[in-house]
Amino acid sequence: MNNSAPGIAGFRLTEHTWMTELGNWIDAISPDGRRAGALLFDPKIIALPGVRDRVVHAVMTDQRLVLGGLTGLIPVADVVAAGDQVWLLTAQAVSPTLSDLLAVGPIDPPGAASVLVETAQTLIALHAAGVTHGSVHPGTVVVTAEGAALLSERGLSDAIRGRVAPRERDASGWASLARGLAAQLGPGRQEVAELFERAAVTAGTLGLAAARDMLAGQAAGREGLAQAARGRSAFAQARAYAPPPVLPPKDEGDIVTLLHVPGRSSGPVQFGPGVRTQEQRPETTAERIWRAGRDQAATEHRPGVRLAKASRKRRRRTITASALFAVIMAGAILAWFYVGNTPELAVKSIDVVAPKKTQGCNKAVLITGTVVTNGAPGEITYEWRKNLDKEVVKGTLRTKADQTTYEVPLRWTLQGRSNVKATATLRILTPGPVRSDKASFTYKC
Repeated sequence: MNNSAPGIAGFRLTEHTWMTELGNWIDAISPDGRRAGALLFDPKIIALPGVRDRVVHAVMTDQRLVLGGLTGLIPVADVVAAGDQVWLLTAQAVSPTLSDLLAVGPIDPPGAASVLVETAQTLIALHAAGVTHGSVHPGTVVVTAEGAALLSERGLSDAIRGRVAPRERDASGWASLARGLAAQLGPGRQEVAELFERAAVTAGTLGLAAARDMLAGQAAGREGLAQAARGRSAFAQARAYAPPPVLPPKDEGDIVTLLHVPGRSSGPVQFGPGVRTQEQRPETTAERIWRAGRDQAATEHRPGVRLAKASRKRRRRTITASALFAVIMAGAILAWFYVGNTPELAVKSIDVVAPKKTQGCNKAVLITGTVVTNGAPGEITYEWRKNLDKEVVKGTLRTKADQTTYEVPLRWTLQGRSNVKATATLRILTPGPVRSDKASFTYKC
């Protein structure tokens, strides 16, 4: 397709495009003149049963995380449908990627270490929030003009496959990233390459936090990485694009947002005792982009037949918005009654079990914690502690109304020659009071 002139939902598309497993990525310019990105999903993929809904759910999860303060992700502005096409629009440029930079030449050790430290930190934050990335590789690592490393396509690969990737998949992807950056360092930097390799091994045994800490001292600066990014892509230049010129109106057809249209209320709206909307807050990036595109579209007018067409579209949107508001109000009222009659989540007991048999050299040991609740829906936060190191593995468990028993596994791999007693302790932090249980096994090598 020719992307020199067209646009989508106020975003101007450029000629720079590239293909991924999801579809066609395009460098774009947002309605307010900033660098952005647009992904046209492969129609054969997005049309599969349930895929579009799962994509929308993944994007809305990302937006909640970003609004909650999580950094390190490419922010998504909107997901829109135009006929049979489905587009994902980002609020930040999605080029160059780490793949783009590696195709040109090697990345200096401080820059490579910075990429690994920042991507590990983002994955750790995602895991702490109870989600995973699912597709960590050089093509999903975006390098900004300042040399920062951001992750794109979070959860999209899992959405199109209908799966939930485990944390181990993210750790494995990060380890491959570390090994790839180690391999490109070249001769004369063997010591740093070996450190990257050790970090890759550590990610699979002790976790991403330990691997990140190993490399923190090497991430001394981003200057070389930032220079490489600016030299590879015009979308990583320091100067922002100018606001878009006023162009003749262009009919893009019916474009529908698949996300909740950002809006602001003048005050709290109360549906029942203790149930109300959030107070007025500053506009987010997604809201500003949506509002800029909407205002730009509002300035366009057409005589004769086009005015009649626009009027019909407005009436349809008004009817749809009214119906949607009625559904939301009804849902809120039902939710209020439901919440009022639903008991709060409580943990009744926990039990931790470890293998009784002595474990041999370099063997991954599975320790299982069983949590019994009162059957109420909610969220449990927990942590695993090991007596042989200081690592704390934190996690979140979402409970359901029709289930009372849940398993919380811990995989512990010990290495080296030793004869020790290893003890793992599971602590339930919330809901309180704090509960704990532990189990031990013998490691002999």
